[in-house]
Amino acid sequence: MNANLLLLALCQGLFLTNNVTFIAINGLVGLSLAPLGWMATLPVMGYVVGGALSTGLVARTQSRYGRRGSFQIGLAVGLLSALLCAYAAWSHNFWLLVLSTMVAGYYSANGQLYRFAAAELSAENFREKAVSLVLAGGLIGAIVGPNLASRTKNILDTPFMGAYLALGVVAIVGMVLMHFIQFPPVPAKKAGADAGRPLGEIMRQPVFIVAALAASLSYGVMNLLMAATPLAMQVCGFSFSDAALVLEWHVIGMFAPGFFTGHLIRKFGTLTIMGVGVVLNLVCIAIALSGVDLHQFLIALFLLGVGWNFLFTGSTTLSMKAWTPAEKDRGQAAINFFVFATMAFTSFASGALVTTQGWTWLNIGSIVPVVLAGMAVAWMGVQQKRVNAAAKP
Repeated sequence: MNANLLLLALCQGLFLTNNVTFIAINGLVGLSLAPLGWMATLPVMGYVVGGALSTGLVARTQSRYGRRGSFQIGLAVGLLSALLCAYAAWSHNFWLLVLSTMVAGYYSANGQLYRFAAAELSAENFREKAVSLVLAGGLIGAIVGPNLASRTKNILDTPFMGAYLALGVVAIVGMVLMHFIQFPPVPAKKAGADAGRPLGEIMRQPVFIVAALAASLSYGVMNLLMAATPLAMQVCGFSFSDAALVLEWHVIGMFAPGFFTGHLIRKFGTLTIMGVGVVLNLVCIAIALSGVDLHQFLIALFLLGVGWNFLFTGSTTLSMKAWTPAEKDRGQAAINFFVFATMAFTSFASGALVTTQGWTWLNIGSIVPVVLAGMAVAWMGVQQKRVNAAAKP
């Protein structure tokens, strides 16, 4: 862990503070402002739709301005969107809130690249651990996010307006930290230099397909259940502080394993750890279906977080085998587009299902994408065994 990785891990923590606070409050603010109840999570959906729409633009800014320049632009947009959200809450304007969270998606699309940037700030034999350790910085978000939402909820007359303003301060702190990170310089582009393969060819590789599928489905299931949790717990009679506690332990589950996931990947293999992540997701769903007491919400969401960490860290490590340095901006943008597109669908489905069908059917529906992710990981394992067997004399 060098100074650059440490600073990037802190930026990751601030990025997750933004994400967790958004998840904790956007559904509730949306429910209070939406014309119809099923629209409650549209602000959450707006955040990930904005991220999906921004992936191509972010890839171009990364290529033109480098990591730090693009990340600073993302943080500036994060500050602007937080101020817009605060104004939307104050003016009781639901559609402005949705639009503001879409704008925030540009910051999210940049923040999703922190994990890839981590690999560039370390030696090659430390790459898996660098990715894992920077993701572990999300523990800051696990602790700060729910508490920030809870403590700033009513500091102003308009509920949650203070939380949005606090996120503006978080973005400013992120800009200061990012200023001191020394990223590798952007290589000068020479006329006639090899730009790598077309995106379509990169995406047709089995390793890319499995990495994209696992990353998208792991994030999709996690988002489906996490975004619905504050609404489900409110229906079950729990207070906002109870929901904040559950989200806090969920995000701890997401990022605490980052201190050792990279080591586990190096010791047992990427696909094995991803397989464990699939199993943990299934255990989470089983516990969620067993009842709606506070401890069941808490344990289920904690295991959901750990399962996400294993799948997402594994898929990130796996995806790096799919492109060369000249192709990385295109490849990473494509991976993140699939992640955001899946999250956009699940954000909408989350609010619609939990308010119309209930918590139980939401969890039953989550089994399908988890099984699909498991099948993809198993197929990749079979492919690798065939390649290894063919390579033997």
